[in-house]
Amino acid sequence: MADEERAPVAQLINPATGGKGKCYPLTSLDEALKATERAHAVQRDWRKASFADRSAVVGKVAGLLRKRADDYAALMTEEMGKTLTDGRAEIEKCAAHCDWFAGHAEGYLADQPIDLDGAGEAFVAFNPFGVVLAVMPWNFPFWQVIRFAAPALMAGNGAVLKHASNVPGCALAIEQLLRDAGLPEGLFGSVLLPSGDIAKLIESPHIAAVTLTGSVGAGKSVAAAAGGVLKKCVLELGGSDAYLILDDADPAAAAKVAATARMVNGGQSCIAGKRFIVVESLKQKFEAALVEAMRGYAMGDPSEEGTKLGPMQSVAARDEVHEQVEASIAKGARLLLGGEVPDKAGAWYPATVLTDVAPGQPAHDEEIFGPVAAIITAKDEADAIRIANDSDFGLGSGVLTGDPDRGRRIARDELDAGMSFVNENVRSDPRMPFGGVKHSGYGRECADYGIREFVNIKTVLVKSQASTAGAKVE
Repeated sequence: MADEERAPVAQLINPATGGKGKCYPLTSLDEALKATERAHAVQRDWRKASFADRSAVVGKVAGLLRKRADDYAALMTEEMGKTLTDGRAEIEKCAAHCDWFAGHAEGYLADQPIDLDGAGEAFVAFNPFGVVLAVMPWNFPFWQVIRFAAPALMAGNGAVLKHASNVPGCALAIEQLLRDAGLPEGLFGSVLLPSGDIAKLIESPHIAAVTLTGSVGAGKSVAAAAGGVLKKCVLELGGSDAYLILDDADPAAAAKVAATARMVNGGQSCIAGKRFIVVESLKQKFEAALVEAMRGYAMGDPSEEGTKLGPMQSVAARDEVHEQVEASIAKGARLLLGGEVPDKAGAWYPATVLTDVAPGQPAHDEEIFGPVAAIITAKDEADAIRIANDSDFGLGSGVLTGDPDRGRRIARDELDAGMSFVNENVRSDPRMPFGGVKHSGYGRECADYGIREFVNIKTVLVKSQASTAGAKVE
């Protein structure tokens, strides 16, 4: 048998049908390490490219994304079950992100002068780190990568991508996309590598830093490996985003925002709303309104136009969600909608609403990564804030209220989260920093804060000539 035939492969399963999909040969560790070496060599020239030259490439990426949107959306549908509608929206978001950083990176990274009262010229410069290892998840297979790659490349860095094992076609398509846009060969490489080999990649002398979007367990593993070799990492991990529904909220309007927040990507999103904490006086009205709003997310073929809820990414993931729902019900939660596994092939699970959710139940204590909304009752505003903050996670949060000033105060000062939105569902945007606290990770993506995560923030001081006075010691 030929070596190629013996090489390990990734066998994909179509989540909508349960049938076998394509096979992809895996990358060996030696091949992956060579990819880091190539990226390092090419990055030494790329870091010298002007912002105008980098912008031309990243801007072309945006154009190609829009041109190929249908193909890329279909690829996501095939590999991880995303609906075509959501897939096209994801690609447009990627394109807009590239447009933003192509146009704003130079301003974000411009030298910043420091006034030393005539004691010399001083400024802060932003120099690229080198090659960043990106470990990315399956749920937004294009957006998660482009969200990192556009600012990183505009800053002068290179990248090696280790994507999730169930979206290898997306990983290779992104590499080809960047090459087609004119990115130098080898500056960005996709490696189809088992997760067990990530630590070896982190240890490569050609990797300068790491970014990961994924589970808490994966984040701890990557942080430990990066810390062991003193390399910076940015981690965007899980979330159990809480939305406060206060006594002055309109129940129907609040339920619409809550359902939208919960059902982002079929509920398979770190920043999807997961815990809906409603004050007692509004509980019954909000329950009825949320059930009605969630009922609008009917399951359907993800390849058909207009489908609002496709399959989950795998049968195993679906079964885990169902176990969390059943365990919550066994411990006192009450089922208002859904909660039954359909009798059909594939990873299907309906829009589900649980109420009377309380501590000790998975729906309260854990992240449910699927289309399940958990309603928790609070006595009043203070109790709702306490419940929201009583979590290991701190990614996004929301406040639904008829008083914007009240919402602003709570969002700004009271909620332990990296992002707090008032009367809107939490989402990422290239103009706003994105990230969390506690077990939701650390570091930021997007905006000026994000592009500066993987640069050397360098202090430079220049005097016209050496002073004859003694050196100052700090």
